[in-house]
Amino acid sequence: MEFSAQQIAGLVGGTIEGNPEVKISDFAKIEEGRPGCISFLANMKYAHYLYETKSSVVLVNKDFQLEGKTEATLIRVDNAYETVAKLLTLAESMKPRKKGIDSLAFIDPTATVGKDCYIGPFVAIGPGAVIGDEVVLHPHVTIGEKATVGNHTEIYSNAVVYHDCHVGNNCILHAGCVIGADGFGFAPTAEGYEKIPQIGIVTIEDNVEIGANTCIDRSTMGSTYVRKGVKLDNLVQIAHNVEVGENTVISSQTGVAGSTKVGQWCMFGGQVGVAGHATIADRTQAGAQSGIPNSVKKPGTTIMGYPAIDYRNFWKSSAVFKTLPELDKQIYQMQKELDELKKRLENRD
Repeated sequence: MEFSAQQIAGLVGGTIEGNPEVKISDFAKIEEGRPGCISFLANMKYAHYLYETKSSVVLVNKDFQLEGKTEATLIRVDNAYETVAKLLTLAESMKPRKKGIDSLAFIDPTATVGKDCYIGPFVAIGPGAVIGDEVVLHPHVTIGEKATVGNHTEIYSNAVVYHDCHVGNNCILHAGCVIGADGFGFAPTAEGYEKIPQIGIVTIEDNVEIGANTCIDRSTMGSTYVRKGVKLDNLVQIAHNVEVGENTVISSQTGVAGSTKVGQWCMFGGQVGVAGHATIADRTQAGAQSGIPNSVKKPGTTIMGYPAIDYRNFWKSSAVFKTLPELDKQIYQMQKELDELKKRLENRD
């Protein structure tokens, strides 16, 4: 569809600088702008592209100061990044949703499928499973026995929801993610490791997005919980009996070990590792590659490093670490001089 800059400004409550009648029909990064596209400028590292972009319209913050001439029409808004996110969401919602059940899909006769769903080829829906309204299941999705999938949820190819697990409303599960595989539970014996049956489930609440090849293990007993609004990146591991609090975001290659409770509104960078049986306070922020061996008790804490410590101490320690070889030489030299001084004093006596 095509919109004018004036229409876009009206939708987002922005003010126009330039031609209000210019038309846009697509999005583009500012450095890859094309005529007929809308771009945005939120990070000032990209500001120089504004003066050479070919995009017809660019969203900028209200306080942005031009330092040259631009051919693009500007729409000034309170927050360019949030505004483009809203426009992208609006554009996505306007795309027609797929409907219908492919002839190559398998649906057990005891399963229930809601209205206006799309069930792609080679989807398998097990006995007693319940699929809500307007659900989209892409090819090769597997929904296990007695599993439930809420309304308006979309699950991409090769994702698996194991038996008895629950997925809420308005969720997105990306390709290859696995919901409800056995937790890593083994008891050591004289002959080796004996598997501990994992008889619990996984509960994913509403408005959750789970990245490609992310795994959420079923609990030993009870449930592993991913609370509403959580966003998990690709290649994240959530172990058995973990609880991830509301609106927490976790980046790629992070692992949370068993029985840990992660609070609300936490943010974990890439490759963070969290030990088992820990409690992580609300709004904790952990920098990339942090190792968290114990509980974080104070809400709003920002930590980095391994073992993870206050981020300010981490940066101070990092600065010292870089100079350790020189410090070691200096200490060795000082010790040598001190030993010589002691010998001289002893000789005088």
